[in-house]
Amino acid sequence: MQNTLIAALQSVANFRGEAAPVTWLIGILKRQIIDHHRRTAREVSLPVAADGDDGNPDLLERLFAQDGHWVTKPAVWEDPEQSLHQEAFLSVLEQCLQGLAGQSGRVFAMREILELEPTEICKDLGLTQSNYWVLMHRARLRLRNCVERGWITVNPANH
Repeated sequence: MQNTLIAALQSVANFRGEAAPVTWLIGILKRQIIDHHRRTAREVSLPVAADGDDGNPDLLERLFAQDGHWVTKPAVWEDPEQSLHQEAFLSVLEQCLQGLAGQSGRVFAMREILELEPTEICKDLGLTQSNYWVLMHRARLRLRNCVERGWITVNPANH
């Protein structure tokens, strides 16, 4: 109702008087309701992950800097550049990327592999910006966890 009143006040100059004011307000209310349902239909509530990710909003800020890089490197990655050249590491990374299932895997691949911009990804997949960042956050955490576990198994000397 408040949004309807605000929208009416913002567009009162466009009211031509062809309909009764009540009819005009009901039309605005209908559009507000439709917009609300469209927004909620696009937003997906994600369950709490089994890997301990409880959706804590502070977690993203503690793990990633503003530029998207890790605040502290994962424990087993002494030199990420050197690790990328090792065949075993690439094998583990590829397996972990394949394990990113569903929407989070799709969003991660579009951003990091195809290098699409977040706004383009949101438009293509019908996501809100907040839903995009939640999906990216969870994909990064799952990928990090998988790579660390897989890399320790394949290369115990790094642990």
